[in-house]
Amino acid sequence: MPGVWLLLSLFVFGSAEAGKLLVIPSDGSHWLGMKPIVEELGRRGNQVVVVVPEASLSMGPSEHTTTLTYPVNYTKAELEANLADQLNTILSIDVSTDLAKFQSFIISLDILQTYLLRNADGLLFNKDLMKKLQDYNFDAVLTDPFEPIGAIAGEYLSIPAIYMQINLPCGVDTLASQCPVPASYAPQPFTHFTDHMNLWQRSVNLVRALLKPMACRRLFTLADEIASRVLHRKTSTVEILSHAALWFMRFDFAFEFPRPLMPNMVMIGGMATKKPKSLSQELEEFVNGSGEHGFVVFTLGSLVPQLPEAKAREIFEAFRQIPQRVLWRYTGPVPENAPKNVKLMKWLPQNDLLGHPKVKAFITHGGSHGIYEGIFNGVPMVMLPLFGDQGDNVQRLVSRGVAETLSIYDLTSEKLLVALRKVINDKSYKEKMTELSAIHRDRPIEPLDLAVFWTEFVMRHKGAAHLRPAAHELNWIQYHSLDVIGFLILILVTVIFVTIKSCKFCFKKCFKKTQKKKKE
Repeated sequence: MPGVWLLLSLFVFGSAEAGKLLVIPSDGSHWLGMKPIVEELGRRGNQVVVVVPEASLSMGPSEHTTTLTYPVNYTKAELEANLADQLNTILSIDVSTDLAKFQSFIISLDILQTYLLRNADGLLFNKDLMKKLQDYNFDAVLTDPFEPIGAIAGEYLSIPAIYMQINLPCGVDTLASQCPVPASYAPQPFTHFTDHMNLWQRSVNLVRALLKPMACRRLFTLADEIASRVLHRKTSTVEILSHAALWFMRFDFAFEFPRPLMPNMVMIGGMATKKPKSLSQELEEFVNGSGEHGFVVFTLGSLVPQLPEAKAREIFEAFRQIPQRVLWRYTGPVPENAPKNVKLMKWLPQNDLLGHPKVKAFITHGGSHGIYEGIFNGVPMVMLPLFGDQGDNVQRLVSRGVAETLSIYDLTSEKLLVALRKVINDKSYKEKMTELSAIHRDRPIEPLDLAVFWTEFVMRHKGAAHLRPAAHELNWIQYHSLDVIGFLILILVTVIFVTIKSCKFCFKKCFKKTQKKKKE
């Protein structure tokens, strides 16, 4: 019993010995996913220093932490305008074929190559700030390697690194951690495959797996140059990430396809989900307005509050034809004849709405936060993936029979209407999602408590070297046992050769004796 009380006290009240944690997050939903850990660690008495750029979409001061900023050469308005341009470009790309997906994969590598390093000068080459961070004498760094500057800074400061799982096109997290990803049943990023692939899909998946190291080299070409300059030695981003003490994987197997994980990988899927709160009186009256028909929640995440007018008109037209009321996070132009059953909001309490007993469906882009809130509350989904890993995410739910997916590229009111009616009226979607929700909720410890524990563990022990596999010390030939296979083949060939020679020798001897007997 004393051991149990000690463990509970660590989770509830924090550790007896507080640590010093450096946090270098990425913007947008990446920060929203990391923020609960950061604030909880600060609440439990740890000294948490968060380093963010002066201009960002969503990052800023958080509770129980110290915030440091560094200068950047852009403004928040420029970030928003750039995001809108990228969205328009994405909406014009058809990824319905494997060739189109591969082209999108290459385009993503080239776009991200520069984007990931936009903050490098402001942080890594800011001598005053880097000196200040050195003086803190941190116990660990928690960073999102979507932008590799956090990983490079941690390597420069020589402190143990904890990385939040990323879904970059080249799959650098599995490559750097030496995590096996069997091409026969574990789909590669940006393929949109499930874990049940036909011969063609497995062939494509294998080729993509073989291309992974080259794709990472292409993606991190500039990052590798900057890392080498900062660290004053030849290095690469993949090498730096391979030194990770821990990886926090932002999924669980209620959502992700079952696949191998390494000992230093900790699953924290659904960490940000909470029990829903009561709605405001205004929202409660609106959602109850359609009676037994219920209502639909529609949001495309924190970064996409509006759509091109043509797409928006198609969506409004679909909503006009359903008996449910709709709450839509939308800030774009509104047509004059907008349907009366639609309520537009600049921000909506997504989790609270999804937890309401009258919600019937959730239209989402397939971001991890929305997906886990939908799973937690047991709400069937219609999914409109836009970019990044969202196309892969939706396949994981469609394959489980809890969602329908549509392409934003060729979306029409008819297609959206069919999908909505299907997930609302076909009871199997709700039943399967309720079962999936029960599986997701049934866990021995909350993901946030698990993440906090392991972060404090790394700070207490100055890393987690006991979890590092020896695979990191092997070269490619040794890792795949090609030298062993070659050695065994050599032995086999030698045995066959000696056997054949021996047989020939014996045959000749026997043949000669037979000839002699015949002559005699």
